[in-house]
Amino acid sequence: MAQRTDAVPSDENSIEKTSELKPVFNADGLIPTIAQDNSTGEVLMMAWMNAEALKITITTRRVTYWSRSRNKLWEKGETSGQTQELISLKIDCDQDTLLLKVKQKGSACHTDERTCFYRTLDEKSETLVRG
Repeated sequence: MAQRTDAVPSDENSIEKTSELKPVFNADGLIPTIAQDNSTGEVLMMAWMNAEALKITITTRRVTYWSRSRNKLWEKGETSGQTQELISLKIDCDQDTLLLKVKQKGSACHTDERTCFYRTLDEKSETLVRG
């Protein structure tokens, strides 16, 4: 899986039309990755993958991310036991964002919440509320 950072061509062989997986990584070699519960459709979290994390995830079906804070690969649940099993992988039209459908064991968020998206903006008070 080659790392691509070039511009998207606009001909019939463009990234939008190819059946080849050609992820476009950013300048840091990362691609944003959204994890979604396969059963409920709930968005669980957003994290980053590099080419190696993506390859490991596809090969093992155990979701692996790149930790920017620890500067290393991180298999989801390796210390907490709250793992993600890859059910399917989708990529957006220009191949610069991944969507993983996962079977989540336990909480997805490091705060022990089911999802990292557990707060909503209350537009009247402009504050965050649970739910």
